[in-house]
Amino acid sequence: MTHPDLSEAALVLRLRAAGCVFAEDEARLLLAADVPPAELAAMVDRRVAGLPLEHVLGWAEFCGLRIVVAPGVFVPRHRTELLVREATALARAAALGPGGHRPVVVDLCCGSGAVAAAVAARLGAVELYAADIDPVAVDCARRNLAAADGVALQGDLDQPLPTTLRGRVDVLVANAPYVPTDAIALMPPEARLHEPRAALDGGADGLDVQRRVIAAAPGWLAPGGHVLVETSERQAAGTLAAVTAQGLAARVVTSAELDATVVVGTLPAPDGAV
Repeated sequence: MTHPDLSEAALVLRLRAAGCVFAEDEARLLLAADVPPAELAAMVDRRVAGLPLEHVLGWAEFCGLRIVVAPGVFVPRHRTELLVREATALARAAALGPGGHRPVVVDLCCGSGAVAAAVAARLGAVELYAADIDPVAVDCARRNLAAADGVALQGDLDQPLPTTLRGRVDVLVANAPYVPTDAIALMPPEARLHEPRAALDGGADGLDVQRRVIAAAPGWLAPGGHVLVETSERQAAGTLAAVTAQGLAARVVTSAELDATVVVGTLPAPDGAV
């Protein structure tokens, strides 16, 4: 059986014709998969047809890690590295502070578990839990968290978390969907056609799921614990208001480099410290 030209130059031309902006990089990654010609040809066909490169490869690069992603699972974005940085710093502070301990980190709306995996890779010793409503995503998360002995659970937001975590969580992170419903149609086709709607659609103003996460957070946080929510610059005021409405001390963290915004809420400790 003959196969189409699978040289790097031929792949670049084909990918570029399909509208792939980084055709050279994508061609190299596809060739690096080191699969038989028939399988490589099928992978190229899937990419040209519009499937996200990460779904074609079966992994996404995130915070220096290879994160397993299956077709239909949300692909982690580089801007979410800000969420990882902030969560890692706060979890490390909890571990080093008075009564220091192995920090407890929970990742809600975890998708592939990319955020939890990246935080764990930076912290080392961590008690790690992740949850998502999508069974395919949870399967990916279990694979991505295996090295950290993390637990990935299926269910709606915090519903599947063990009750023994109540009042013990040092850091609760959530990259909940925050795209307003009417804006879904304006997203790139790779996202709106190949990622689950539930991972994108945040309701009329984009904050419906965020509000639910934030409302649930105080019941899980340890005194002085933190909830971190990725949002957009335009929606930060709404996310901040949702955090302060729960009696949490709130602040906004931004990164121009990553075009990223994170709102951090802190549960006051008994002595009023945060």
